[in-house]
Amino acid sequence: MKLNAIKLILGSGPVVKGVLFLLIATSIISWAIIFLKVRLLKRARKHDDEFLEFFWSQRNMETAYRKAKQMTDCPIAAVFRAGYKELLTTSEATKNEAGEISPDRVDDIIENVEATLRRKSIAELNELERRTPFLATTASAAPFIGLFGTVWGIMDSFMNIGETGATNLAVVAPGISEALIATAVGLFAAIPAVIGYNFCQSRIRRFTRSMEMFSSEFLNVLKRQMGGRK
Repeated sequence: MKLNAIKLILGSGPVVKGVLFLLIATSIISWAIIFLKVRLLKRARKHDDEFLEFFWSQRNMETAYRKAKQMTDCPIAAVFRAGYKELLTTSEATKNEAGEISPDRVDDIIENVEATLRRKSIAELNELERRTPFLATTASAAPFIGLFGTVWGIMDSFMNIGETGATNLAVVAPGISEALIATAVGLFAAIPAVIGYNFCQSRIRRFTRSMEMFSSEFLNVLKRQMGGRK
């Protein structure tokens, strides 16, 4: 007899059906998140590379800022925009009567820019990680939810056996098969979720390193241009 998953699902009890519905819905949401995240991370990486190439080829912050404003889905461009705006704001606020930046305030400016870069990097990482905790939750919880459905289904099958008194394999096997489908669906939901989560996290770690490196290099450029402490 061939395995018919749909028949097993339809023939299961109400509790097992509820578990299966939850797992199937969770699996669909996980696949949607994986698809959207892969697209987002791929596009963000492409735009990061494009902005970095432009930034280091121009080495003109005003030109780079105009370019960064056009790249709304680029994490490094967003970090640069925040840092450059903070630079302009604090520089303007610390100018003396002659309209020049006081040398003893340069380090304060750089510290403010550094703090802004750090805050914006964290905000961009939080945005990149948005919805990925759902994948982690699905990966860890789905097998146990499926196991719960299986245990409940087997208990129900044994109760039916006790009521009917039939113990031959032809009577027992269908009920147990209907119960085991819950574990199978739980694994079906969990395996793609854990793979998708690990993939996304590995890519996000690359963005973390890229933003840290860019922030460090950007601050070094400011220190050289403004004469801050090394």
